[in-house]
Amino acid sequence: MPVTGLTARFPSLRAFGYPAYVRIWFGAFVSNVGTWVQAISIGVYVAETTGKAGWTGSIAALTYLPMVFLAPLGGALADRVDRRRIIVPLTVAQALGSTTLAILALVGHLPLTWVATLVFLNGCASALSAPAFNSLLTEIVAPEDLLSSVSLTSAQFNLARTIGPMLAAAILTTGGITFAFATNALSFLGVLIAVLTAPRPTGNPLAPVGGLWRGILDGVRVARIDPGIRLALPLVLAVAVLIAPFIGLMPAYAIKALGSDTADASRLAVAQGLGALVFAFTANAVAVRWGVRRLMTYSLLALAPVTAAYWLAPTYRLAFLALSLLGGVYIWTLTALSTTCMGRVSRERQARISSLYSVTLSGGYAVGLVLQGWFADRLGVRLVPTVAAGLMLAIVLVLVQRKAFRAIEASRPFGPLAEGAGAGPSVAAADVSE
Repeated sequence: MPVTGLTARFPSLRAFGYPAYVRIWFGAFVSNVGTWVQAISIGVYVAETTGKAGWTGSIAALTYLPMVFLAPLGGALADRVDRRRIIVPLTVAQALGSTTLAILALVGHLPLTWVATLVFLNGCASALSAPAFNSLLTEIVAPEDLLSSVSLTSAQFNLARTIGPMLAAAILTTGGITFAFATNALSFLGVLIAVLTAPRPTGNPLAPVGGLWRGILDGVRVARIDPGIRLALPLVLAVAVLIAPFIGLMPAYAIKALGSDTADASRLAVAQGLGALVFAFTANAVAVRWGVRRLMTYSLLALAPVTAAYWLAPTYRLAFLALSLLGGVYIWTLTALSTTCMGRVSRERQARISSLYSVTLSGGYAVGLVLQGWFADRLGVRLVPTVAAGLMLAIVLVLVQRKAFRAIEASRPFGPLAEGAGAGPSVAAADVSE
């Protein structure tokens, strides 16, 4: 990697030594700002239209539900063809979906059925393209800079999460929801330009082995055999179902529990983004000092108490502060889990493992949003997520007591994984040790 004075001094920034990574980083940032503008706008629109947390959570879940069914297919495709051939047309499809929302809002005909349908279709396009995009980022940087790439990508996403809601509040106040949807449609140009100008990978191209279904099953087999991935993916599921719904339920919580208005609901998302941004930029340095195993363990131990503090906050100001901390701890947790999954396999399988990670996170998040949203309408928007956080803490304490987190140190970086079960090609694994 071309090491500059800045990247040499700050290891967390090492991935910025790759010009192609920088271009894609900024392109994705522009697109994610637009995505957050639209997400907040839809959340506020649904919350104000229905007054129900269940509807707010269900509409938000439609963005992520397609991951369960389509991400494995996207991962298998991304490991067979040039990933740009997947990303570009699907990004165009998402831009068209946002444009349609803008047109419907402009003519004054925006029923929830149309909102739900277009949110779901955009989720389908995102589910198919996400594995290709994630693995494209990993192929640009050297293996030793993978953690830096993951943490900087998280920082980019959360910087967008900070700016997007602020921009959403301004747009909704001045230009209305039509302009919010149009802003997101235009923002996809950032990804398109960055991906189209990125250099093609050197070396041997990815060679298809067998059919798509065989490729999907191979990814599942890798996740089942590798002890680190076998630990990380169930933890991702637990976090997604029990903790992550705080994101989609934010507008309903702000309006129903805290008595806030539209602008305050948007500012809560800013609080999460600010905390996540600060913690994301420090994740690599902390992992170097502690090791990924300790980063994962400590983050998971802190996650549930901080989540409960947010849901039980008696005032908007305390909720804002708690959410800032929650955003940071949440991003540390996902950074450690994602690095463990992606760092333990060779490039030829990274898209498939990325797709399994996406399925687990997004599918679990969708289920958690629906369940917590509808139960919150009946039992209280504070009680249900707090109980879920307690369940998360119990799971982590059991794993700590059983010393389960040692599994991520079970094999050498990118060394062959012993074939413990079944036939098939050997699995390249990477250990992210202390």
